[in-house]
Amino acid sequence: MKPRQPLLMHVPAEAGTYNRVSTVIGIVDDDASVLRALRRLLGGAGFAVKTFESAEEFLSLEHPKTIQCLVLDVHMPGLSGFELQERLTATQISIPIIFITANDDAPTRERAQQGGVAYLPKPFDAKSLLAAIRKAIGGA
Repeated sequence: MKPRQPLLMHVPAEAGTYNRVSTVIGIVDDDASVLRALRRLLGGAGFAVKTFESAEEFLSLEHPKTIQCLVLDVHMPGLSGFELQERLTATQISIPIIFITANDDAPTRERAQQGGVAYLPKPFDAKSLLAAIRKAIGGA
């Protein structure tokens, strides 16, 4: 078993300079440490953050349209990130998605790039995630 690498390789000094409290970023990942790290990073960057430990938990959200961008793990127990995306599309809920995964391979990368705003294999740096979020929310 190879040692775990940190999720975020570098947190830029300017991470906390964004004023985006009205922008809600949803994070769906079955790894509690990933949820904590991303909540801390995005909260520090001025975003409102809602975390979900599974795709099913996200689907139980009463008003999923309140999420302006979704950071979504590809491989999770139960529904995968791709299956969640398919369910959202089927119900005509359009949320920009940034796919993240620790299992980077060509088929996963290709599928994610077709349906998402960005694809970030773990570990990724904070600057890349923040740039992808800015792109997803229209450069706001």
